[in-house]
Amino acid sequence: MPQPALLEVKNLHVHFPLSRGTVRAVDGASLTLYRGETVGLVGESGCGKSVLARAILRIVPRPGRIVEGQILYHRPVGGLSETVDLTTLDPDAPMLRFIRGLEIALIFQEPLSSLNPVYTIGQHIVEAICLHQPVSKQQAREQAIAMLKQVGMPEPARTVDRYPHQLSGGMCQRAMIAIALSCYPSLLIADEPTTALDVTTEAQILELMLNLQHELGMAILFITHNLGLIAEMAERVVVMYLGRIVEAADVQALFYHPLHPYTQALLRAIPRLGPRDRNARLYAIRGNVPEPYATLPGCPFHPRCDAMRPGICDRQEPPWVQVTTDHGVRCVLYR
Repeated sequence: MPQPALLEVKNLHVHFPLSRGTVRAVDGASLTLYRGETVGLVGESGCGKSVLARAILRIVPRPGRIVEGQILYHRPVGGLSETVDLTTLDPDAPMLRFIRGLEIALIFQEPLSSLNPVYTIGQHIVEAICLHQPVSKQQAREQAIAMLKQVGMPEPARTVDRYPHQLSGGMCQRAMIAIALSCYPSLLIADEPTTALDVTTEAQILELMLNLQHELGMAILFITHNLGLIAEMAERVVVMYLGRIVEAADVQALFYHPLHPYTQALLRAIPRLGPRDRNARLYAIRGNVPEPYATLPGCPFHPRCDAMRPGICDRQEPPWVQVTTDHGVRCVLYR
């Protein structure tokens, strides 16, 4: 029996009106997360993944704003579910401040720019715990040390009193993960959570996230460029390009039967081990991501697409086609 929906993003548009034009960072994105599942969100840099994550928590930096769409959060209350449209709440509303951090947590992509340099690592975690849990500062400090130990921080009892500039990038990343997991949220949004970590620590962090997911029924929105991690972590995959969802499928269908030309190109670009021609070049998607102010007619991927149909792809807005129950694609090839 499928789990009930935890979060529904419907036709979300996030725009940044600037002097040179309007950046449509998220341009009509829709996705659904169910309780206890892991959804991978993939795409090239600049396609709107991080902005979508921040929009869910209503922390999009100015002048960015949500101009259209809904973000429906079905928060568990007792044994029931209460639906809250996060787009209707003021970013400083008490309800949103209660949800943010306690029920929905975000692991930021760049820890050194996200941590406050005048506060110790322990003060960051203690503040998050005391804000949402009825515990004393001493109890919160003990929980902070325990969480730092869980995420593999060396000497957690000493590290808890250190400042961000005294730690390496990987240690700051682990501190960010500890802050996000300190209140055991219902939904964890992990934005490139293991970028600065070595492979051993990366494996420990991923195992920790999966263990907490099984214990708490926590859902995870896993944002990454590493398709290998997606294959290991995710149950469903959502592919994003220029602010739009271009394909969504379960992980096996996406890896073995990708439909959108962009998804196929991403998979071909993965380096592979094994014998190959020493003079062969690694595959790269031709062209570049258009500049943020560009508004392309038709499919936004058509200038780089090997399957582009002149007169159709460069003129018509591609429809969303539900090929199977669990596999959808936004492309005229499947209309």
